Amino acid sequence: MKNIKPFQVSKVARVSVLILAMFLTLAPTAALAKDLSNRLGIGFKNQSSVDLPGLAIQYWPGSELGLSATVGIDTQTSNSKFGAMAKIYRVIFPEDNLNFYLGAGAGVLSIETAGNNQSGFELMGFAGVEFFLPGLENIGFSFEAGTAITSISSGTRFRTVGDSPVRAGAIFYF
Repeated sequence: MKNIKPFQVSKVARVSVLILAMFLTLAPTAALAKDLSNRLGIGFKNQSSVDLPGLAIQYWPGSELGLSATVGIDTQTSNSKFGAMAKIYRVIFPEDNLNFYLGAGAGVLSIETAGNNQSGFELMGFAGVEFFLPGLENIGFSFEAGTAITSISSGTRFRTVGDSPVRAGAIFYF
């Protein structure tokens, strides 16, 4: 057996302490997340592949699962747009005044350019955060990032999504 000097720590002990510190740092802790159970919200979102802000309704039947529907309309002559999107959210990491979530969405698009109408669908997968400012407990601001595919008459488009709170939305919860 080796002669260990006072205050000298073996490699095994150092690794054990490091693993224990990592476990304690990364282990899930009980956090008071913003509980949105049975809350209905109304606001706006702008998340389709065309620039089309829409009215959004968001509902959380439980603390971990949320649903939303967004509809956007622009009836400009010979340049109209229509989009509708439904999304589902699953909270994966709750934190004080915010929720980290994963989600998926599906929707339809119709775009008219110079009298030529193109229609199709969009599918998306994303991760996001909805946060609440202290003192404004009923207003949720969100941002999301992920991937989406849009297929319309003129072709198919694959894109990455990175939506700021201005584009991803603001919802007022009742």
